[in-house]
Amino acid sequence: MKKMYFIAIYPPQNIIEEINVFKKDLAINFSNSKALKNEAHITLFPPFDREIELEDNIHTAFQKIDTNLLPFEITLNGFGSFPSPKNPVLFVQPEENKNLKQLQLNVREKFNFKSYSFNPHVTVGYRDLTYENFLNAWKVYQNKSYKTKFLVNKIILLRHDGKWVPIAEKMLTGK
Repeated sequence: MKKMYFIAIYPPQNIIEEINVFKKDLAINFSNSKALKNEAHITLFPPFDREIELEDNIHTAFQKIDTNLLPFEITLNGFGSFPSPKNPVLFVQPEENKNLKQLQLNVREKFNFKSYSFNPHVTVGYRDLTYENFLNAWKVYQNKSYKTKFLVNKIILLRHDGKWVPIAEKMLTGK
């Protein structure tokens, strides 16, 4: 039996709740409810599936990720989008952050079986967001201000069991 896994950074609960306000707005005003199913996060390694029997290997690789980095701050500042007509995405935009890039490279060192481009973001709207609704939402969100920051001090490995469930975490241990 296969399960899905991914690696992410989660902001504190108060920021997750602030971002849920935007997700609820998209659900109510732009017929986009799918984003409500997942808590706000920044993906470090996108979802992949593996046989459940191989989960120990995933844990082993996860624990080998170099997290010898000092905890660092991420600033979320405003909104961005991936305006693809087939799969538009609306998100909260993190500011450029060299520590985040380094952490993602460290993850990729141990999880290198899937190539992908790293565009850090916190998804607000996607999946069931039609292109027309995306365009209307983008008119509202492109100049909307939202700014906050949070401390990144760990990464989380999640497994999909009907919903995403944390199954391991690893603290940043830099001195």
